[in-house]
Amino acid sequence: MTLLSESTIDSTDPRAARLRVVLLCDVQDGAQDRFLAAYEQLRYQVSAVPGHITDQLCQSIEDPARWLITSEWESAAPFLSWVDSPEHREMVKPLHGCVRDTRSLRFNVMRETSGRLAVDSGHRPLAPGETVAGVPLAPRPGPDGVIRHALTFTVKPGSEQKVAGILAGYRSPNAQVDAETRLMRTTLFMDGNRVVRSVEVVGDLVAALRHVAMQPEVRAVEEAINPHLEVARDLNDPLAARDFFMKAALPAVHHHARSAEPTGAVARFAFHYPVRTGCGAAVAELLARQDEQAVADPASPLVRATVFQREDRVVRLVDLTGSPQDDPQTALGLAGPRASAVLAKLVDVPAEHPLPSEDGMRHLLAACAMTQITDRVSPTA
Repeated sequence: MTLLSESTIDSTDPRAARLRVVLLCDVQDGAQDRFLAAYEQLRYQVSAVPGHITDQLCQSIEDPARWLITSEWESAAPFLSWVDSPEHREMVKPLHGCVRDTRSLRFNVMRETSGRLAVDSGHRPLAPGETVAGVPLAPRPGPDGVIRHALTFTVKPGSEQKVAGILAGYRSPNAQVDAETRLMRTTLFMDGNRVVRSVEVVGDLVAALRHVAMQPEVRAVEEAINPHLEVARDLNDPLAARDFFMKAALPAVHHHARSAEPTGAVARFAFHYPVRTGCGAAVAELLARQDEQAVADPASPLVRATVFQREDRVVRLVDLTGSPQDDPQTALGLAGPRASAVLAKLVDVPAEHPLPSEDGMRHLLAACAMTQITDRVSPTA
């Protein structure tokens, strides 16, 4: 194993820790020789990628069809730059016909021991809700045991109405994945040609997403919207499907809810914020602080709120006891003039509709509001 001397660590750079990438592969029956030949072709190409340190190919001793490829990188940045490149997609094509399913996991190397030699990374541990730039936060259950996650993608301009009809018209798949995993709720919104699909899962999120993707009614919907996507995808190719879900991921970075459910009707809304370049994390943190205060107030119409954020894409999903127009400040996640003034510095607000004026608040509400396409709740949720 390659060891990293302490002198090579820059403790001021949160991306300085080495990155360990684990790729779990389920090789198709009878394809082992082709898989090994493909790996042999790839191994030296990958080793020549800047930032790559080493990799290993391992086979399960319990299930010969399960393989593990681990690689080590100087940091997250060179790996993420490579894995999102056209060169990477071209390089891994030989694996497409050999592998039934894959799962990629990424870890920063924090501690390492070899004999009596121990090496500690200078990478500062992440605070709750904090991420390393470019690396989405791993989905974790909230206090209620529910994992919240979202996917976002765009469709070709002019196809919005057609796509909305397709996405709203399918029959819900079986919510029970296995003994431990259940799909609790799926809500889908659109803002112009952007689609945001949020899911709530108890158990294993990856297992739930895989289960849903395999259901005939869902596959039919995905095939129907494929011609309308701005970026083409092939969900029949496991590696291409993995790339799509990685790029479409919009992780939940904050969730706040009342301690007790309200007695009246509750409706779900979503808001897509016009974030200025480089301000996504700051917007998410501001909204989270405001939501935490709001759910603690029994008089507030806010029942629960989830902030989804990746880079400068920020979407906030809220459950309210009233209409957003009745209380634009709470609907937008702003408790008062000071919060509105801070948000005004982080999002694009027209000069003719300034915050924190009442006109500016209502204009921002209209600009952020997404259109709900469907909201499906499991019968036992």
